[in-house]
Amino acid sequence: MVTSIVWNADPILFRLGPIEIGWYGLMWGIGFILAYEIVSRILLKENNPKDWPDKLFLYCLVFTVVGSRLGHCLFYEWDFYTSHPLEILKIWKGGLASHGGVFGLILGMVIFSVRVTHKNVWWLFDRMIPGVAALCFCIRFGNLMNSEIYGFPTTMPWGFEFVRSREWHQLYEGLPCHPTQIYEMIYCLVAGLTAWIMYRKYRLQRYVGLITGVSLLIFFGARFGLEFLKNPQVEEEVTMALNIGQQLSIPLILWGLYLIATCRKRKDSWMVL
Repeated sequence: MVTSIVWNADPILFRLGPIEIGWYGLMWGIGFILAYEIVSRILLKENNPKDWPDKLFLYCLVFTVVGSRLGHCLFYEWDFYTSHPLEILKIWKGGLASHGGVFGLILGMVIFSVRVTHKNVWWLFDRMIPGVAALCFCIRFGNLMNSEIYGFPTTMPWGFEFVRSREWHQLYEGLPCHPTQIYEMIYCLVAGLTAWIMYRKYRLQRYVGLITGVSLLIFFGARFGLEFLKNPQVEEEVTMALNIGQQLSIPLILWGLYLIATCRKRKDSWMVL
């Protein structure tokens, strides 16, 4: 007999008249606050300039959100948004892609490194990874509360029936599905703890890019594997051997391997990637 968990969480945390506060937006906010606190403590403990955390927070906020939005529009719904370009600005309607956020964040941190730290961008990321992992953990929790981005049906006892999802009712009515949001929360936790241990206990930040490289392998190696369990996000993915998330994960996995292989040669100068 297949057991399951009936997931009936309200995506709206509370309502005050016409104002609604949703879990997803709230978790983005909490994630950024946690990331700021974690990364600022690391930077200030190393006696870096006191204004770096505030400047870094602004860069991260802008480039991550813009990158996530553009990533969704370009990678997942290109035809729609090229025909309706003004819809790109309507971020409140949903549609954020984690890979786009990563690419946007990398671009933002390159600019920040050139203009502010004058150090290698991977020197910065080695100190940011625990905060990034905390943000990603919170975002996936928001996805869970929204009953979105779940997996295929499963006979495992921890399968979820996403009864608030219209798509679930259309495709899998009565069938428990993989709660892939929770799986992703787990690998975010693993990546963050691994980066923190590498930094605090083993002082591996002396090898510039090593912590970032290992983290990329954890994040996107796990993401690549989990995509085999996830329900397609867009119709085009149904016929793909590797879906969009997997295709976008491959270059980040390869970049992680490169960072690991070259970490002993890399200096903290921003000119050397």
